[in-house]
Amino acid sequence: MTEAAETGGSPVLEIEGARATIRLNRPRHLNRLQAEDLDELMALFDRIEADPAIRVLVLTGTGRAFSAGYDLNSVAERAVSVREQRSAGSAFEVVVNRLEDLGVPTICRLNGGVYGGSTDLALACDFRIGADTVEMFMPAARLGLHYYRSGIKRYVTRLGVDNAKMLFLTARKIGAPEMLRIGYLTDMVPMEFLDEEVDRLAGLLAGNAPMAMRGMKRAINEFARGALDEAAADARHRDSMRGDEIKEGIKAFLEKRPPRF
Repeated sequence: MTEAAETGGSPVLEIEGARATIRLNRPRHLNRLQAEDLDELMALFDRIEADPAIRVLVLTGTGRAFSAGYDLNSVAERAVSVREQRSAGSAFEVVVNRLEDLGVPTICRLNGGVYGGSTDLALACDFRIGADTVEMFMPAARLGLHYYRSGIKRYVTRLGVDNAKMLFLTARKIGAPEMLRIGYLTDMVPMEFLDEEVDRLAGLLAGNAPMAMRGMKRAINEFARGALDEAAADARHRDSMRGDEIKEGIKAFLEKRPPRF
């Protein structure tokens, strides 16, 4: 591998059929995210949202880690003033929240360690499939950092109060079996079966009704935040009852074939 390939650069987007894959791409630095990567991720998310042919997104890392999180040097450099500190903190938070709100279902393929802010990036995905060798830790308490509000909320709503306290307040490292036990991982598999399991789930999601999934994902996220738009959810339900997706779904069921959405 050349030095350029080892060093890498901005996140890479790969599209194959109905599946998009975003690969964090700084393997020499364990895919540590830098300021310029945040704008690139936002642009990639926008591109995925604008393409109706894309039905599922997989987020993963290059090399032996998923991501070492956000570059601490960038945080330190920006923390010169209150204004810059807020800007630095919110920029990463905006990216993670944007990922959580993507209309297409998202899978985080955890090929290796997930540390710091990238633990929240992965948690913003709908599913997290990890190799049985992965590990994670959230070092905020060790660094003297009060984490941003939406990230703490995501930990609490996804993992529960006790697990959020354990991860944030102790800053201790946990391995894949514990990550699975507390619900951080959706599934854990040996590394040699990681792609097979991700492909299986991606294929399943890509074959389901995209508008129905988009609407239900939005409702589930809103429920988790305690901010459900009831009128909008009811309207989506009513619209689905007379939409093209349900017509095709019922027809396919009666004809004993996979639906074609």
